[in-house]
Amino acid sequence: MAVLLHRLGHGAYRHRKLVLGVWLFVLAALITCVGVFGGKLDDRFSVPGTESQRALDSLSKTLPEASGASAQIVFTAPEGHRVTEAPYTAAIAQAVAEAERAPQVSEVVDPRSSGAVSGDRTTAIVQIQYPVQTAEVRTSSVDAIQDAARTAETDGLRTSVGGSVFNSKGVHVGPSEIIGVAVALLVLVVTFGSLLAAGMALLPALIGVAVGLAGLLALAPAVSISSTAVTLALMLGLAVGIDYVLFILSRHRQQLARGTDPKESVALAVGTAGSAVVFAGVTVIIALAALSVIGIPFLTTMGLGAAGAVLVAVLAAITLVPAVAGFAGSRLAPKPGTRAARRAADAEGATGRTTLGTRWTKWVIAKPLLTVLAVTGILVTLALPVMDLRLALPDNGAAPHASTERKAYDTISEKFGPGFNGPLLVLAETDDGTAATSSRAGAQVAEKLSTLKNVKAVLPPQPTSDPTQSVITVLPASGPDSVRTDRLVRDIREAAPDLRDDTGASVAVTGTTAVNIDVSNRLSDSLLPFVAIVVGLSLLLLMVVFRSLVIPVKAAVGFLLSVGASLGLVVAVFQWGWLADVLGVPHSGPVVSFLPIILIGVLFGLAMDYEVFLVSGMREEWAHTGRARQSVVDGARHSVRVVTAAALIMFTVFAGFFPLDDSLIKPIAFALAVGVAIDAFAVRMTLVPAVLALAGRGAWWLPAWLDRILPDLDVEGSSLQKAAPVEAERKEPEPVS
Repeated sequence: MAVLLHRLGHGAYRHRKLVLGVWLFVLAALITCVGVFGGKLDDRFSVPGTESQRALDSLSKTLPEASGASAQIVFTAPEGHRVTEAPYTAAIAQAVAEAERAPQVSEVVDPRSSGAVSGDRTTAIVQIQYPVQTAEVRTSSVDAIQDAARTAETDGLRTSVGGSVFNSKGVHVGPSEIIGVAVALLVLVVTFGSLLAAGMALLPALIGVAVGLAGLLALAPAVSISSTAVTLALMLGLAVGIDYVLFILSRHRQQLARGTDPKESVALAVGTAGSAVVFAGVTVIIALAALSVIGIPFLTTMGLGAAGAVLVAVLAAITLVPAVAGFAGSRLAPKPGTRAARRAADAEGATGRTTLGTRWTKWVIAKPLLTVLAVTGILVTLALPVMDLRLALPDNGAAPHASTERKAYDTISEKFGPGFNGPLLVLAETDDGTAATSSRAGAQVAEKLSTLKNVKAVLPPQPTSDPTQSVITVLPASGPDSVRTDRLVRDIREAAPDLRDDTGASVAVTGTTAVNIDVSNRLSDSLLPFVAIVVGLSLLLLMVVFRSLVIPVKAAVGFLLSVGASLGLVVAVFQWGWLADVLGVPHSGPVVSFLPIILIGVLFGLAMDYEVFLVSGMREEWAHTGRARQSVVDGARHSVRVVTAAALIMFTVFAGFFPLDDSLIKPIAFALAVGVAIDAFAVRMTLVPAVLALAGRGAWWLPAWLDRILPDLDVEGSSLQKAAPVEAERKEPEPVS
């Protein structure tokens, strides 16, 4: 692999104009496709094969309103008044009439006919149904509903609009993300000591992100892609893109500082550091692509979309970096006497000075057992909240307090009960094809459902276009993300055989709340197998790379500690509410159900990334000197600074998405940001050197029989390092830039 990448680096350097032109052409073509054929993003959560999804698919044909998007206008009378007073009933009637004229609306239910008036007569709800899914509801329709609500705000009557139409629909890019990129640029300037080098690092990364994002959006007309998938691809593509370029460019500048020819230097950097980049990128891609085996469509698109963004970032790093470096030539070399030149010499040990990374590593391994126990103890303590982890998909109850959907949600919970925000739909079907039989069976099912625990109310059965069907709305006494609501869904399903025996109707629980519960349960069941696959993959890959048994086991344990500590902090902040006000978290409740799997997949690749860059230098020193303890110190000198900069950049990019008022993205950004910080600084740069110092020579041992059967990937590019002096003599004329 190293030899192939070395040749690729040479070719990209020589044909730099062509390489840059191809990337820009592809970007322009993809942007044109998005502009001409761009489709809508789809934020539906579905679980094929589950009872709730089958029933929902059936209702989409026989009663589209029940399976489509919904909106609610909540009316609240001024203090001391009731919504049943004449001025307010007239205002509500006018709002209903205007809502009926809104585009795409199929049905508007007046509270006078539905009875959706609170017991104290201070609040009323107008229910609005759409025959299409949330992703297909136009913004103009939602605006018309909000305008209709505002017309009713007379004589102190307050209104708020909620419902599923307010689910996330867009890609989030704002000031916080721009600030994150600016901070990343600042870190690059400090790391390289050169604005030119920092710009050269940022340009290929940004082009790669743009290509990856445009490519994903171009697929929207043909593939169901959610806004969360696009945001995650943007987040990951930006973070790993900058990091991968940083690794290759920093190696290139170190070699330029030693006097290596620019063309040979960039090819050697792509062959060595680029090999580690490809290895790290492939591990991220495999982990993210593995999300598709869980069988949940929206998670599959998230995983494959993010994997595609990482793939583009890898391709940009190994082709655009040498091309862009070709335009700069020797100008990227640190000038003699500058801090950048001194740092490059320090990294090679040429000055005899002790770098910060060297001092840190010496301090860590001075008492390695104490370091291992202290770091492990802290990370295990941070991971303890995971024991209370609960998973669910967020709803409008997790929206910002000032938003209209959150106000509507809170008012409904207070005046009607939390279950009103998450009703369950029970589809009753009879074998007899007459409407009378179906109606009678539906009424019997409704009566029996009302006796179940945690049921607050059961509405009369509603017929569908299929005479064998009726739909019964069950209002739980608890909220949609409550454990008690989950238990109620299980109780109804467990009672289904008895209900069929007693009424002749088979029942299936569906609706948004039931689908979300099924999604969360499917993800919970998949979590441990997914962890086992990822950990097993890390053991195998690192054994191949480092020809060692200790290093893969240590890396896998460190990875589990990083994931556990990160999830523990997520539970403490987002589920328990610790520091929620300080951090601007609007709602405490279950953790986003797909967050743990996304965190595991992403953090796995990043952990392998840092592991390879740190330990490869240590292994190289061990191979040259045979001194186990000293090789840990000398090896860290090469890479600690670059890994620190990479971790800071990635932390900043992820943290830049945290201020977003999005109940899906905010916890994911938090988890990835703290996960990167914990894994890079606590595990890779502290725990790893301490464990290697404790293991001594045994850290590099591998049974001879296993060594013979494992392939040699040469990720470190050792063959190129040996051949570099020879290759440097083969100079070819370079084209004029």
